[in-house]
Amino acid sequence: MTTTLEAPRGGGSTAHPPVREGEGAVARCALPVGRARTIALLSLFLASTMELLDTTIVNVALPTIESGLQASAAQLQWMVAAYPLAFAVGLITGSRLGDLWGRKRVFLGGLVGFTLMSAACGLSPNAEALVGFRALQGLAAAAMIPQVLSSLQVMYAPHERAKAMGLFTGLAGLSAVLGPVLGALLTEADLGGLGWRSIFLVNVPFGALAIAAALRWVPESVATQRPRIDARGVTVLAVGLLAVLYPLTMGRELGWPAWVYAAMAAGAVVLGLFARSQVRAESDGREPLVALSLYRGRGFGAGSAMNSLLFVAMSSYFLCQTIYLQAGLGWSVLKAGLAGVPFALTTTVFAGVGVAVLAPRIGRRVLQIGALTWAAGAVLLAVAVHGADASTSVWSFLPGFVVAGAGFGLMVSPIGVFTLADVPVDKAGSASGLFSTTGQLSGAVGVAVVGSLFFSVVDTHGSPVPVEMFRPAMEVALAVLVGLMLVAAVVARQLPAVASQPAEH
Repeated sequence: MTTTLEAPRGGGSTAHPPVREGEGAVARCALPVGRARTIALLSLFLASTMELLDTTIVNVALPTIESGLQASAAQLQWMVAAYPLAFAVGLITGSRLGDLWGRKRVFLGGLVGFTLMSAACGLSPNAEALVGFRALQGLAAAAMIPQVLSSLQVMYAPHERAKAMGLFTGLAGLSAVLGPVLGALLTEADLGGLGWRSIFLVNVPFGALAIAAALRWVPESVATQRPRIDARGVTVLAVGLLAVLYPLTMGRELGWPAWVYAAMAAGAVVLGLFARSQVRAESDGREPLVALSLYRGRGFGAGSAMNSLLFVAMSSYFLCQTIYLQAGLGWSVLKAGLAGVPFALTTTVFAGVGVAVLAPRIGRRVLQIGALTWAAGAVLLAVAVHGADASTSVWSFLPGFVVAGAGFGLMVSPIGVFTLADVPVDKAGSASGLFSTTGQLSGAVGVAVVGSLFFSVVDTHGSPVPVEMFRPAMEVALAVLVGLMLVAAVVARQLPAVASQPAEH
């Protein structure tokens, strides 16, 4: 989406003449440069890092939170799922609010809200409050994160933008996989006797620093073509998703009463009506909340499906592995968190290799290789799980962690480039937002569905020996991951053979 931006306001700037980009003109003036732009960039990246870490940082602390707050299995799932669900539902609206009210203003509002909700999460008196604050934290992130990418477009001229976007995507991948490691270190350190609460409270000083820098240095910009805020569409989408996900998450704990199935059926109907309204809006020439016509493109449809499989696998894998290592094998929070370091390191290395080296040379096959490699890593982990007990060393899991991390890295970095390869330039903004939204929703679905399956298997294998309860559950979760990756390898064949350059989008 191309818009005309008003002059950014802030210190240390210079002027650039209007330039042509895509299919529309973008007027730029008073762009921050030098130290001003560097500080603004650090503020944006600091906010992004906090958000990305909070997507996965809670996983490794779940057993500690469970004992501290007397949380149920369903509440643990919601502590993970509430954040991406709220984030996904609010993401598109957050982007439009920035276009309408000003990117800096909405970014600061989201950043302040995110910091306050982080403090509220860290001070939660019970599990219900923590779930609620996690949802509010996700909504604040939905206001904050879209403005980061928009502000990068304002601050950097077209020939400079690729480097800034590359830094952003690299930071995103690294933050996501390092979340469990940092969460383990903070929980084990027990700073000030805070225990798991420090994984949320650590955001407060960093959030305050990012706010101070953003107030002074991040430029303001708005869109001259004011978008429509579809509050009704957002509400209908949220109701439909909650009607499906809430009973799906709580059903096992409640014994699957009849109302659970009725609620899920009603939610499916609501989502169907929502989809119909979006198609009608687009056919009438109005701007829909979700541009479903994008899925008619072979590349975007297949790429979105593959991205959904990736997020379902990722979110459920991190959740189940954390519970298994701590509750099943009796590992400490620190040991379980550090066990993820090999996965994080290989993900980082192979993400760079995948997008910079393999994707230009072998095209979409890099995604197929990544999916099959992650499936192979899951098989290696299943072998280790099958023979593991409380005395098993972390070295037994190392081959599986390394291979799985390599496969994940080969997929997570190039997938967006291939998905957007055949999207028209004037629809690239909508496609990017929809791509991110479906990924976050898929993460919430993965936690709800695979998490419920995991705990159901635990319940059916009651035993006084924890490892005998959690071993079959982890094996089932890994089998689901293998199945998802085999499907992803097939779906990848529908993507464009060669990806376009990331800078085009």
